[in-house]
Amino acid sequence: MAADTKPWWLDAAEQDAAAADSAALGLTASEAKSRLDAAGPNEFRAHDQKSPLRQFVARFGNPLVLILLIAGGVSALSGEVTNFIIITLIVLMSITLDFVQEYRANAAADKLRQSVAVRASVVRDGVAAALPIADIVPGDVAMLAAGDLIPADGLLIAAKDFFVKQALLTGEAYPVEKHAGRLPDTATDMQDAANAVFMGTSVISGSASMRVVKTGLATAIGEIADTISRPATPSSFEVGTRRFGMLIMRLTVLMVMFVLLVNALQHRPWLESFLFAVALAVGLTPELLPMVVSVTLARGAARMARAKMIVKRLSAIQDLGSMDVLCTDKTGTLTEAKIRMVRHVDAQGASSERVLHLAWLNSFFESGLKTPLDEAILDSAGQAVGAWQKIDEVPFDFERRCVSVLIDDGQTRWLVVKGAPDEIMRLCTHVEMGEDAHQMPFDAAAATTARASCHALEDDGFRVLGIAWREVGRDHPHAVVGDETGLVLAGFGAFLDPPKASAAEALEALRRDGIAIKIVTGDSDRVTRHVCGELGIPVSGVVSGAEIATLDDQALRIRVEQSNLFCRVNPAQKNRVIEALRARGHVVGYLGDGINDAPSLHSADVGLSVESAVDVAKEAADMILLEQDLHVLHAGVVEGRRTFGNIMKYIMMGTSSNFGNMFSMAGASLFLPFLPMLPTQILLNNILYDISEVAIPLDEVDAVDLAAPRVLDLSFIRNFMLVIGPISSLFDFLTFYVMLKVLNADAALFQTGWFVESLCTQVLVIFIIRTRGNPLRSRASGVLTATSLAVVALSLVLPYTPLASHFGFVPPPLRFYLILGAMVAVYLVAVELAKRAFYHFASHRSGLLPAAKGG
Repeated sequence: MAADTKPWWLDAAEQDAAAADSAALGLTASEAKSRLDAAGPNEFRAHDQKSPLRQFVARFGNPLVLILLIAGGVSALSGEVTNFIIITLIVLMSITLDFVQEYRANAAADKLRQSVAVRASVVRDGVAAALPIADIVPGDVAMLAAGDLIPADGLLIAAKDFFVKQALLTGEAYPVEKHAGRLPDTATDMQDAANAVFMGTSVISGSASMRVVKTGLATAIGEIADTISRPATPSSFEVGTRRFGMLIMRLTVLMVMFVLLVNALQHRPWLESFLFAVALAVGLTPELLPMVVSVTLARGAARMARAKMIVKRLSAIQDLGSMDVLCTDKTGTLTEAKIRMVRHVDAQGASSERVLHLAWLNSFFESGLKTPLDEAILDSAGQAVGAWQKIDEVPFDFERRCVSVLIDDGQTRWLVVKGAPDEIMRLCTHVEMGEDAHQMPFDAAAATTARASCHALEDDGFRVLGIAWREVGRDHPHAVVGDETGLVLAGFGAFLDPPKASAAEALEALRRDGIAIKIVTGDSDRVTRHVCGELGIPVSGVVSGAEIATLDDQALRIRVEQSNLFCRVNPAQKNRVIEALRARGHVVGYLGDGINDAPSLHSADVGLSVESAVDVAKEAADMILLEQDLHVLHAGVVEGRRTFGNIMKYIMMGTSSNFGNMFSMAGASLFLPFLPMLPTQILLNNILYDISEVAIPLDEVDAVDLAAPRVLDLSFIRNFMLVIGPISSLFDFLTFYVMLKVLNADAALFQTGWFVESLCTQVLVIFIIRTRGNPLRSRASGVLTATSLAVVALSLVLPYTPLASHFGFVPPPLRFYLILGAMVAVYLVAVELAKRAFYHFASHRSGLLPAAKGG
């Protein structure tokens, strides 16, 4: 900003436009459309909107694809036109297969994400409508309330007790009050812009209307988007797949270099040797892994949507399956969230209508986000406002844990305060006693009596609010935090929120599936213990917010392992609990729906919220539950594990039988006077094998794989490869013996026979590797069975078709198929026995695909 340029919140024209919008008529639909075309979407950075054609063409940037195409071009220049055509067709088939599956998966996932996109209330054609934030344009009039995210930068048209948290931009720790109107020309800093609100900040309390001035990259947060939009910390699954890719890359480079060296020493044609090495690299590379991951995750997201759970971040599906600790508040998840005010008592525990009246006045005049407790108070026995009028308010915050309203009835002016009982009693110097509510000093004896009354209510399972007040002078114009002293304790309100009938069953299902439940709540430990008792949750340990404040990070990591109740905690302490659990190696999910839950939702491995949550919570969450029910969450966990299981099938098959066959090819080149398989045959083998595995995302997963959280363990995959891969190679070398010694095969017959054997064993072993148990009892999906058997059948008949000569195939004798049938049967039995031995040893030594700790 130039030194002589005023910021937009001081611009006279903008302020006049905001004042003119006081009727809140907003834009017409046609005006909004033209402005959207001119200004662009209200986003920090444009999403990748490449056309399908451009996305398809981009796949040709894969280094292996480029090498194949270059090699094919060299073949054409050398006169091998047929070879060039075959290589080109196979490359196109592979790319098309990958593109179609992944494009459809991503389109489906985007559609689901858009269904829960954060929206804003915007006036269009004089009517308020909920629109996606991306559709907001300069000149729009937006309506704001507590819990909303500010959808753009703009000037306030009107505001009522409007407090905003803008620490994201200014670093201010506490909410700041905003109001409409002009500012002095000295208000050039963002902290001084009391008439303006900024995109990405959140409304803490009150209500307002705003006129949008800046959108997208023109906003304050948009200008620094590149510095704040850092990539999220990779999940355990993303780290594991990256390491897996590096492992395959190292193996591929070593094998290709070995093959090139051997062929060079044997003075074979350089082009043929080069094509063979490249084809070998393609065969080793799990090029379908991105597609399998994308399709499997997208299918999982679609299934979770049918189970009332919307996925915003696809990779979170796997994290949900790996989750071994779930942190949750108690209200609404463990309880019905149908809170009723059932008692209102004085400090001695006697019923008091005065307590009810004071609580009702506070909730009635409070302009912030109405909590279920406020709703319960307002729904209680009829109260009258009378002559009382609101003067000011100090909104609730999670440090003070109370809210104050300043009211006046024309004769007296009171500050009425309600909040957490401990906080309220700490602020009191007097207490009301008896039916006439005469005031007495709140000394040690009175405090002991009051705490006993409060604890008795909590022990009975009631949630308790403290109610206090004090009279101030009629000339007291504003309420500030400093006024919350010298209060008079009126008594307590008691609220009943019964446990959900379904919660106990859902919690037991989660525990049975290896997920530890930890309750992180602002309620007292007495109320939380009572709820746990009714739900059958054993309490292993209780940590209070006050205790957390005294613990360093190392000490807290020990306590979070030992305890499952964290009570009277503020948002910062909730976040510390989440981070301590993650530091202990846990995969942590956090379920929350309030403003105070946003930091924890962001810090957890999986942030979970509900459709009725405030915008701030929904924006921070990775998944949205459409029903506030733990059964929905349990179904999501099962789906996450099913998704992980299918991805693991592809990885384990690609690193066992496929690796074994490629190893055999490299080894065969040492002693054969010709290439064990032509480059085009290797590529055809690879594409047919890929086709057989396309249906893996549709496969079923065994119950044993759904019973506990699992993480991607690279050492386990490597060990599995070293056990199963050599068996594949052993039978490959047995095939070499049969072809050379029994059938006296020449180069063409040898290559044909091994192509058929290699493809049959690679594809059929899918049915062995896809399950830990008996493959005859674990049925594969119909689609996977059909594609696999179709590929096997094609490999058997291909040498007898007109295409055979183009690929260098010749018809094998009938005797070959008899021997092949016997070898394949023995191979499958051998792999099954080795698989069982491997899983038995692994489960006894270090756990089968080890679950995250603490499950």
